[in-house]
Amino acid sequence: MRLSELVGKEIVNIVNGARLGVIGESDVAIDVNSGQIQHIILPQRTNMLNFWLDKQQMIIPWNLVRKIGEEIIIVEIDQTNLNFEKHPV
Repeated sequence: MRLSELVGKEIVNIVNGARLGVIGESDVAIDVNSGQIQHIILPQRTNMLNFWLDKQQMIIPWNLVRKIGEEIIIVEIDQTNLNFEKHPV
């Protein structure tokens, strides 16, 4: 599968049914030696109240992807494998 085929697919968590984001609004980290996707980086949704605060990103390891469909990527994320990173605006 090409990276361009992932763009536009929505990411849904099978654990709680939450819609996490869309590929294209997010980034992927790729191992430059192997060309394999390591993880998906989703920006947390913001609103005007927290626009100036440090933004967080949700890091989804590629091994948590369970299924890639025509329109949706299903991931399995629970509290034990949830990872956030902060970065300044």
